[in-house]
Amino acid sequence: MVAGGLVLGTIGIFVEEARQDPMTTVFFRCFFGMLALSLWGAATGRLHELKLRWQELTVALGAGVLIVLNWVLFFAAIPRVSIAIATVLFHIQPFFVIGLGAWWLGERVSKAQVIACVVALAGLVLATGLIGSKTSLIATSSYQTGVALCLVGAVAYAGLPFIARKAKRVSSFALSWWQSAVGVLLTAWWPLWHGLPQTTTAWLWLAGLGSIHSGIAYVVLYAGMSQLRTSRVALLQFVYPLTAIVVDRVVYGHQLTALQTVGVLIMAGALWTVRRDSKRVCKMPPGAQASTSA
Repeated sequence: MVAGGLVLGTIGIFVEEARQDPMTTVFFRCFFGMLALSLWGAATGRLHELKLRWQELTVALGAGVLIVLNWVLFFAAIPRVSIAIATVLFHIQPFFVIGLGAWWLGERVSKAQVIACVVALAGLVLATGLIGSKTSLIATSSYQTGVALCLVGAVAYAGLPFIARKAKRVSSFALSWWQSAVGVLLTAWWPLWHGLPQTTTAWLWLAGLGSIHSGIAYVVLYAGMSQLRTSRVALLQFVYPLTAIVVDRVVYGHQLTALQTVGVLIMAGALWTVRRDSKRVCKMPPGAQASTSA
């Protein structure tokens, strides 16, 4: 799951360089992701895994709807509330994951896990530069809409670990493929109506976004989600924003302030603690094992 978060942390580069609107970006992310997964499945003889029973298919389709909703809402919220605020609001979702895990699955949540989650979120707030910013936030209708979009997106993403647990008989490869297929069906109308990308560069970045971030990353991510307790999943999901902040600094030269550096270190410390305490052996579904090793 850490590997998936590290890969997802580079999404910003591909989205930034592709220079497309959110819906077009989501469509091509799903399209190229499905294409890459299909080719990989054919090469490894795993296409038969895409044939699911009805109950398993509904779980896979549900995961697809949630992740596409999450992507569209997050991209739509950014211009309304800024990247920093959208990132902070979006990553409230670990609290939803822990709460739902305790309420729905009856999982025990220790004080240490709650504290680690709060510490990681505090580190994220510092790392985004929200604290100490001179920008005044006006509670306009656009801003309020952006906040609502982030919160709904956070709830949608929080549902993914539970779906992954329900789909233990579905390989992470199949779950990722069906997720991409749902995304293609839900968003295909947008680029057909508004037009396709006009430059070769845009097509290349979108192809990379789909094949890497909707292909490889989600196969690995779902394999991890299916074998971990939801409280641990909630904490490890901070790997994504932590990586994104570091990548933004390295690739685009955005200098971190002292507070941002402290935030990154706090997040890294919380995540390291979780990794250190996660040495227990978990029994994985055969499909998930194959996907992780691929």
